[in-house]
Amino acid sequence: MNRMEQTKALRARTDIHYNCCQSVLVPFCRECGLTEEEAYKLGAHFGGGMKHGGTCGAVTGALMVLGMAGQGNEAALELLSRFRNKNQVLECAKLLALAKDRGEDRKSHCDRMVYDAVELLEDLLAENQ
Repeated sequence: MNRMEQTKALRARTDIHYNCCQSVLVPFCRECGLTEEEAYKLGAHFGGGMKHGGTCGAVTGALMVLGMAGQGNEAALELLSRFRNKNQVLECAKLLALAKDRGEDRKSHCDRMVYDAVELLEDLLAENQ
């Protein structure tokens, strides 16, 4: 199972909730030197824009992975730029407002943000090897 398939499987689970940050961290846990349980715990309080509508948890999780993978400031700024270009903003509350304006339900929207972050992260890690 590749990372995107693993991410989609996590987002589909109904027995355990994986927030946006956890949904990005867990598929990359081995690259970060973490177990799945450690990645799950690390991302626990970064969903919902750190529980207050701040930076999207998917973005936060992707930044954590970049850091643990030894990627520097340039990679982090590139991730932020690409995510913003694709989704207009980085903040959870603003992303949710845009989704509401489009008539997109929260679950579909958040899944899409996670998938975007995983895709961008995979691209950046491949480019910077």
